[in-house]
Amino acid sequence: MASSADFALVFVAGLVTALATGLGALPFFLVEEVSDRWNVALWGLASGIMLSASVFGLVAEGLAAGGPLSLAVGLAAGVLLVVVAHEVIEGRKVDPHQYEEASFRKLVLILGVLTVHSFPEGVAIGVSFADLNVGGADALALLGFSVPLLAVFMTVAISIHNVPEGLAVAIPLRAMDVPRWRMVWWAVFSSLPQPIGAVLAFYFVTLAKAFLPVGFGFAAGAMIYLVLSEFIPEAIDVGVTLPRRGVPELVVGVAAGVLLMVPLAFV
Repeated sequence: MASSADFALVFVAGLVTALATGLGALPFFLVEEVSDRWNVALWGLASGIMLSASVFGLVAEGLAAGGPLSLAVGLAAGVLLVVVAHEVIEGRKVDPHQYEEASFRKLVLILGVLTVHSFPEGVAIGVSFADLNVGGADALALLGFSVPLLAVFMTVAISIHNVPEGLAVAIPLRAMDVPRWRMVWWAVFSSLPQPIGAVLAFYFVTLAKAFLPVGFGFAAGAMIYLVLSEFIPEAIDVGVTLPRRGVPELVVGVAAGVLLMVPLAFV
């Protein structure tokens, strides 16, 4: 059974990824605005990172931990969760202005929308810690823990991926003249479901190791579907005024994200 220290470590890993979202607001301490060209490229970078983390990390580990059938069940469940969640909250896109003037009822809605986008990433972190303190060649000694390299890989990948997401939150807030440090806070706020999802997923896989391949597939399916249904369309929408709708910038960003994460996947 996992100890309280194990759960604390997983929570901290999820919190680190949430805090990384705040980095997306930092460019506005240096410049007044970020161009559409850079914005599209950063969305592409985030997409490439998440696709790499899902395929090279979660899918590969899911196949190693079980058979393709268990993995496929998990992939389908992850996609289904996001599809159903989108149906439930369809038409309720979060306007960042609501962050500033949220009633309790509106705040609950905002948290629901954010959870759809951030919770699967937290789940990915949680399942990646399944072999915490098991040891072996695929582990790293850290702060008295034996941390799976997959957990390090996923935490780094999702942290980098969260920076463009934070920028996406900060851009409209900047247009409303929201103070810079408050933009950092709201960017972090948008990813707060991640440490919660990480702890819940870690708890589940420690109880039911037999379902670990399904857990890997679930996290991978949810994240891949989010990339294809949210991140890529968002990048194309942002690049609508660019030549060829910003597709070249998007492709370069995706390729850069994949190349950035491939070396980490084979460490």
